[in-house]
Amino acid sequence: MRSPEYPETIRQAMLALGRESIEHGLETGAPLLRSDPPRESALAETRTTFVTLRQAGELRGCMGALEATSSLAESVARNAFQSAFEDPRFPPLPSRALVELDIEISVLSALEPMTVDSEADLLLDLQPLIDGLVLEAGPYRSTFLPKVWEQLPDPGEFVYALKRKAGLPGEYWSRDIRVYRYHTETFAESDYQLLQS
Repeated sequence: MRSPEYPETIRQAMLALGRESIEHGLETGAPLLRSDPPRESALAETRTTFVTLRQAGELRGCMGALEATSSLAESVARNAFQSAFEDPRFPPLPSRALVELDIEISVLSALEPMTVDSEADLLLDLQPLIDGLVLEAGPYRSTFLPKVWEQLPDPGEFVYALKRKAGLPGEYWSRDIRVYRYHTETFAESDYQLLQS
């Protein structure tokens, strides 16, 4: 088990920022992006995130980026807004749903290229519940966060579904496929509600 990178105070600050950005989006139609640097130095670091929203335990939105181009604070605020209002799988979040919303944040490590000669090599090298995976083949690209292992615990099923998500046949393999792994530190508002109850 990897040691947490962020203390609880920083995790809670990120979750609060995500919720504030969604509330700001409901009022203004835009994410909460401040020009002044965050008070906490960790939130000023250049990192990237995915923000997942759940309503009554069901997925309600998930948006993020694989490459870090902004501060952690900006990444959280922007991705929380996009998850609530711009995920193409869902209609924009109505204000009445805010009280039922559980926000989950995954902070990503840098992408690590994997050298594999075959799909069999890849399956042997994967670390279930630990590795997030990016698969690229020409214009096709997709990713699964490590959390997806909870629904697809078999490496073969995990990679098959990732290829389908990218728009490729599930049996597809080519020497031109590029694969990257990454890790996440993931936490949700519900983690703290459970601790406080």
